[in-house]
Amino acid sequence: MKLISNDIKHNVLMDRKFSYRGGNISPHLKWIEASIDAKSFAISCNDPDAPVGDWIHWLVINIPATTFEIPQGGPVPGIELKNDYGRMGYGGPAPPSGTHRYFFRVYALKVDKLENINKNNFMEKVKQNMIDSTELIGLYKA
Repeated sequence: MKLISNDIKHNVLMDRKFSYRGGNISPHLKWIEASIDAKSFAISCNDPDAPVGDWIHWLVINIPATTFEIPQGGPVPGIELKNDYGRMGYGGPAPPSGTHRYFFRVYALKVDKLENINKNNFMEKVKQNMIDSTELIGLYKA
């Protein structure tokens, strides 16, 4: 499986419009060559360079197996969970200083739906049901 985007290039600075203070628009994501066994997909975006540790910017579950693309700004099929800003949905980059990495990941899952999921157990539940995954790293500088 491979993740591509019209908005994010691997290890390249992202546009300000995708940042928390610059528009907070979720970027276009498209995954290709997904397993035919996938019954659903999930998405995560995190910043491992945050001063407080790994900061969760976006979590999405229960994306239908027939979906392989999310347009810039949505709509997002599936269920968006609460991020570390305390809000549902996408929360863009907002590093206090320096350049941070933002890991956008798509997971192919062997189940139709994940239930009783939150940001604390997201990775545990995804790993239990994952067939494959892919990632794209965007950079953002304060």
